[in-house]
Amino acid sequence: MHKSLTAVIRKEGKGYSALCPEIDVASQGDTIEKAKSNLKEAVELFFECASSSEIDDRFGQESYVSALEVEVV
Repeated sequence: MHKSLTAVIRKEGKGYSALCPEIDVASQGDTIEKAKSNLKEAVELFFECASSSEIDDRFGQESYVSALEVEVV
């Protein structure tokens, strides 16, 4: 089964952090591509190792991604 998930990648120091917010799994890498690749591996390992109830619990939580406009002074 294939599932489309979100990867949020941020610059942190000299590298990048990567987060899959739907299941709260994170990783990192020296480049954007490496961080995304490492995140994919971590997510796949999560699905291999997690119990079905753990997977259901993480997917059972609603998540929303939205733009937020704020005033910065």
